[in-house]
Parts: sequence; structure tokens; C-alpha cells
Amino acid sequence: MPASPHPGPFTGWLRAHAAPLTHLDPEAPLDDLEPLRELIGTARVVAIGENSHFITEFSQLRQRILRFLAERCGFTVLAFEYGFSEGFPLDAWAQGQGTDDDLSAHLATAIPVGVEEPLRWMRRHNATAAHPMRFAGIDIPAAGGSLVPALTPVADYLREIDPETLPAIEEAMRIARSFAGASAASAAPAWTRLPAAEQDALSAALMRLLLRFRAVEVLYVSRGGRHDYDVALRRLEAACHADYGFRAMAGLYAGTGWTADTSARDVYMAGSLLWHLERSEPGTRVVLAAHNAHIQKTPVSFDGHLTGLPMGQHLGNALGGDYVALALTSTAGHTADMRPDENARFGFTVEDTPLRPPEPGSIEAAFADAGLGLSLADLRQAPRETPGGDGHSPGPDRYRIQSAYLHTPVLEAFDAVLNVPVSTVAGDAGAGAP
Repeated sequence: MPASPHPGPFTGWLRAHAAPLTHLDPEAPLDDLEPLRELIGTARVVAIGENSHFITEFSQLRQRILRFLAERCGFTVLAFEYGFSEGFPLDAWAQGQGTDDDLSAHLATAIPVGVEEPLRWMRRHNATAAHPMRFAGIDIPAAGGSLVPALTPVADYLREIDPETLPAIEEAMRIARSFAGASAASAAPAWTRLPAAEQDALSAALMRLLLRFRAVEVLYVSRGGRHDYDVALRRLEAACHADYGFRAMAGLYAGTGWTADTSARDVYMAGSLLWHLERSEPGTRVVLAAHNAHIQKTPVSFDGHLTGLPMGQHLGNALGGDYVALALTSTAGHTADMRPDENARFGFTVEDTPLRPPEPGSIEAAFADAGLGLSLADLRQAPRETPGGDGHSPGPDRYRIQSAYLHTPVLEAFDAVLNVPVSTVAGDAGAGAP
């Protein structure tokens, strides 16, 4: 897209200060990413986003950044928008357990959101690395589609530690299985069709178990050790947050939901990231991969209504300058629009949608008007006031999510933005189809 002959203040700044990048190939040399070193400084957590799942170029760029942060900056943990409970066998595989082919079985029921190639790189890297990388899942189970991946190991734990409670968790698992799906898109509609008595019984059982876990912590730790207790508790908390999420989403679509009620998933992800960080060796640095809307530091609003407080806002509050958020976006090409479809494998289909020219006021329009291709912009260096000192930010006020836009002050939401000139939908995105 040609550059505008009359750029605004931010576009002019962007044109002068963005750093060009030269490669998308994950195996290419990393020297062009050196501007990242100063940008991230000594941050303990660096989040790498994407404006849509299932985009080839975003996956490639995230893998290059992962390599750079691991090989040149000493990062040793990859945290991913992937189930906390399901993440443990993936970490074991990345450390060398099992065979190379086992990963396909581990990921057989998971939405293909780009975790496979980073894990395969980690396994190769760890075979010779002096400081191996770990994998950390941070999300609620099955992308919100089922409580079972979290509750099954909790039941195994209670069978050994507190068998008196088995009837309660078995009742919770019975109800959870009755509406389980491969993602929230498939499970949420099934949850709404449950009788209210079943919905309430599930929530009551989970809350009773959670409060018991906390009330008799000393007893559980004495019987099974601190680590196993901490993991089981976090898994139970995942199930509780996911269960709450069903109610929140139902209220949102019915128009009866409470303000920002869908934040339960994001606060769980933020807490999981901090959980892993607190249990890592001193000095551990974490690469975090998740959607732009999860890593941003500003609230999420649609049509002027506050709908969520994202993970990045919680992490920014908890870590301050030790949290750096890098958004990924594109100016042209295609995107992967996700359309609800209960008959599809994951509860949605992926539509390969051509992108229209960027909306005025968006970060994408600024990159296009600046005539920039593959590039990186450190937004912390951007001017915060228009030349005249009227107190208004000259920065963009929106960014793309799939083919739509999320309105938010971009300079506050992200520390940097990486732009690819053309995006394409990955070949395996159709895995969401029937």
C-alpha cells in the first residue's frame, strides 16, 4: 500500500523510527532482531501476541523471536495460551521424554494455535543447550471447552490424599462430561442447555472442593508434599474459573452479564504465569505467547462497553517494567475469521477472509501510510502529545482483531508492534471444520 503524502504526527514518527526486519524464516539468522535487545532490557516476561490465530507469518515471526530471546538473551521458559493442566506432559516431552512422534498424540485434541513448531524447536534446542527451555501452560483447560483435563488429575490426587471427597469431585466430573467440548465455542452452548439445577450443582461442588483445599492445606501438604498440593490446587482453580466463564459468557450474550465478567479466564492466565515464575529459579526469564487481546495492558471494550480486564493488564500491574508486550499485526493479505458452528470440530469454522485497507486511526493504517513492510516499532519512544501540547495522544486508537477492530489507546496497550506486510491463513486452520 502506498504511503500517504501527508502523514500525521504519529505516522511521521513511525516512518522515521521503525526498525526494518529482513527475515520471516524461523531458521534465518537473527541479527535483524537485535533492536529487541534494548527494547526488552532486563524484563522478566516478554509477551508476543498476534491479532488472529492461524496466521502463518505470525507463527514464523514468533518462532524467530523465541529463538532470539532463548539463544541471545537467556530466556528459559515458554509460557503459552494453552491449558495449565495439559501443559505438564508437553514440558516433559520438550525435555526429551518419549519419542519425537509422541507430540502429535499429545496435541491430537487441541486447537492448532501454533504450539507444535515451538515445542519441536525446544526439544531440538534442549538436546544440546546448557540451559534447557521449559514449557508452561497457563490457560483454563481445553481453551475453556472442558473441565475434565483439570479435574481428572485432581480426582487422582484426592484419591490418595483425601478419599472422603471423591463423591463430590466425581459428581462434578459427571456433570462436566455431559457438556464437554474441544473449546469454549462448542462447550458454552451445551452448558446453556443444562438444567439450572445441574449448572448450580457443578458450581457448588467445585466451590466446596476449592474451599476445602484451602482450609486443610496443612493436612494435604503433610500427606502429599508441597509441590503436588500446589499443582492440584491450581488445576482445581482452573476448573472453577472455566465454570465461572460459562456463566459470564451466557450473561454477556443474553445482555444480563455483569461488567467485565469475562475477565475470569484472563486473571487465571496471569495468575498461572506468576505461579510458574515464582516457582522457577532466580533470574528466570519467560517468553509468553498469546493473542494481542490477552497481552495488552489496557482494558478490553466493545461498542463502548467494558467487557474484560486482560492478562496483560494484570501482569503489568504485578510486574511493572518487568513485563513487556509486543503486538503482532499485518497491513494486507488475509486473516482467519472464526465463525461459530456447533457442528464443527472445535465449535467454529475458520474463514479465509481478505483484509480491506486499514481503517484510519489504526496502527495498521499508520504502518501502511508510513510505507513500512516487515518492521518493528518501539512505541515507548513515540511522542505522547501532539505538537501544540493539547494533551491528546497522537497515537492510533485501534488495532485489528481478525477482520474487525478493537478500540484502545495502542501506545498504552503495547510496548512495541511488529508488522508483517502480508498475512496468510495457515493450512491447518481448517482443522476447525467438521
